[in-house]
Amino acid sequence: MRGWRLGVVVAVAATAGGAVALIVGDSTGWIGSSRPVLSPPPSSSDGLRQIVVAKPVLSRSFRPAKIYAQRSPGVVTISSEFAGPENTGIATELGSGFVVSLGGAVLTAAHVITQQGQSGVEPAEAVFVTFPDGDRLKAKIVGWDLIDDVGVLTIDPDAHDLRPIPIGDSRRLTVGEPVAAIGSPLGGPDALTVGVISALQRVIPSLITSSDLLNTIQIDAPIAHGNSGGPILNAKGEAIGIAAQTQIGPNGGFDGVGYAVPIHVAQHSLNQLLSTGHVLYAWAGVSAEDLTPAIAKRFGYAARHGALVDGIALGGPAASAGIQPGHKNVAFLDQQITVGGDAVVAVDGIPVTDANDLARIVAEDLRPGEYAHFAIVRGRQRLSLRVQLGSRSYEQR
Repeated sequence: MRGWRLGVVVAVAATAGGAVALIVGDSTGWIGSSRPVLSPPPSSSDGLRQIVVAKPVLSRSFRPAKIYAQRSPGVVTISSEFAGPENTGIATELGSGFVVSLGGAVLTAAHVITQQGQSGVEPAEAVFVTFPDGDRLKAKIVGWDLIDDVGVLTIDPDAHDLRPIPIGDSRRLTVGEPVAAIGSPLGGPDALTVGVISALQRVIPSLITSSDLLNTIQIDAPIAHGNSGGPILNAKGEAIGIAAQTQIGPNGGFDGVGYAVPIHVAQHSLNQLLSTGHVLYAWAGVSAEDLTPAIAKRFGYAARHGALVDGIALGGPAASAGIQPGHKNVAFLDQQITVGGDAVVAVDGIPVTDANDLARIVAEDLRPGEYAHFAIVRGRQRLSLRVQLGSRSYEQR
């Protein structure tokens, strides 16, 4: 057995009081590794590897036992079989997923059902799902979205009694609200942990592409290898996210930081994968960096926050609309920035406070072929430019 599927982001402090760097390495055994390296479960006798267990304050309206009783029948353990390196046999990856329709659609993480191969990302050769009652079914891979790490399976709806998990609204989440995670940590099925939402719109490295996941929910509910692809649930028992990655602390245990893909982001992928088998994203053909009050004051921008355009694709949507990139690289406050170009401050009336905002709005709220109004500042001028969006693959920005 090759391992349990849950992405890990390792936090490494440069010094005792130094900055924290987020890194992902081949030593995890999950990214293009021919010989997986798996860490053993923490030992109670090894103080350096103790898991830090979250202790959330639970409200009366949050009833984990009821959530578990109602929703666990819809959560499955996923076994993905891959050809081993150099014909060494079959390697099996374990993850989680959950039923979202009576027609047999199952949501999971893309990295649960794919792996990095010699020619790029490759799907599993066979996938099976196991229900909490032990019943095991073969699943079909519908497709996967590498940009947001979402995978979709289907199973025969007549082969098992299906209990779909209702979908919640991840656009209206608040920091501090309680959440529950159900999945198969360390290969043990049907496990429940609870915690709270610690932060929203976190940007983390992707496990399967060179890009970042631009919009994740940070939670402190303990999740481990094998939870990946399982549901993160709100107090109503609605899925508001898909477990994606966990952060491992310097002592080797859970560091109280996990990440989930918001369910509204996953729905964008789910709907397209079920209807067409692939996912299209809007593309503006622009790269940007953050506009801050200090930068605005120093370089004369008529806005305090926004996305400073530092590059455009020749012949792309932004270039065709007349958006101008910066042309002067300067050092300011111990960082390199590109100034002299436009700053995007809103798209179709949605405020843009930084570069990640711009990327999220284009990816989540806009569609290829649509026209969008980009509100920009050009020095002290304010302009509105009409941009016809293109489409992109995960390799494009």
